[in-house]
Amino acid sequence: MPRARPEIWLLWLCVALAFRPAAGAEYRAASYVFGTIAKITIVGDDAAAAHDAAGAVLHEFDRLHRELHAWQPGPLVALNAAIARGDRTIRTTPEIAELIVRAQRLEARSDGAFDPAIGRLVALWNFHRDTPGGPLPGASDIERLAGARPRMADLRVAGDIVTSANPLVQLDFGGYAKGYALDRAARILHARGVANALIDVGGNVMALGEAGNRPWRVAIEAPRGAGTLGTLELRDGEAMGTSGDYRRYYEIAGRRYAHIIDPRTGYPVCGVESVTVLVAPGPEAGALSDAASKPIFIAGREGWREAAMHMGVAGALLVDSDGVAHMTAPLRARLRAAGAPEQRGRYAAR
Repeated sequence: MPRARPEIWLLWLCVALAFRPAAGAEYRAASYVFGTIAKITIVGDDAAAAHDAAGAVLHEFDRLHRELHAWQPGPLVALNAAIARGDRTIRTTPEIAELIVRAQRLEARSDGAFDPAIGRLVALWNFHRDTPGGPLPGASDIERLAGARPRMADLRVAGDIVTSANPLVQLDFGGYAKGYALDRAARILHARGVANALIDVGGNVMALGEAGNRPWRVAIEAPRGAGTLGTLELRDGEAMGTSGDYRRYYEIAGRRYAHIIDPRTGYPVCGVESVTVLVAPGPEAGALSDAASKPIFIAGREGWREAAMHMGVAGALLVDSDGVAHMTAPLRARLRAAGAPEQRGRYAAR
């Protein structure tokens, strides 16, 4: 797994200060999964129950990390190997089969921009390793994989049986698993009677209930340098997700190569620093908060609003490479500006 980046801990401190509850006892727990820090904050009077509930959530996160890992041995890697061999029918876990079906629906909504089937491209760009970096892949290899256009639509699912029409499909749920983990965590906490909690998996956040007697307040990280763009008060069941070019990336000859790859071109996306989405409560709010930010990021400053609309996201914020923060009216109405003067100066709103 990748090492924790120092700025993750800084963001944790910013968020911790932002959502300190006005009333009620607070219990916190954290672990390192999905290549990032997962954090749970529970507000309530029963410390033992909070401890047990948080432990159950972190145990589930560890299970998902192992079973959905894109390059370490597990059921997802086994499925990908069978697809590459050209096996005609492949049995997988019921959970992975269901995730494929859900991801296919999201791929259709995004017009193919959200595509967990491009794991080979992600690996080609050296992001299937703990520390991403060069050398850069050859143009011919990129063109070959992008031209073969592996898609979620190439897969057929019947129960727990998967078939693929394209042997170059390689599943990578890195743009979906953290949000799915939020939904799983919410179900576990609700089942254990936890009404007030904040779940944060590497920038994908879901709020349950309130922080004491007020809404949970969460900071949006500035994609360049320290500080925040502002804070949002999350209502019960809402989820927020952020994708950026500053979490998993490497630089060669002064150019940044980030992990968000356009399936149409096969190249990492340029011109965008971050995208944040705010998703309404629902049974798959967490998964959508993770998945929806990717097609918006890929669409860039010209097409981001249309991409957000297609994904069913009313609240969205895109920071382009010029430091201009573009946002929808619903998110603008909810965002509370923050940050140092130099941050406010760089991230001009539009």
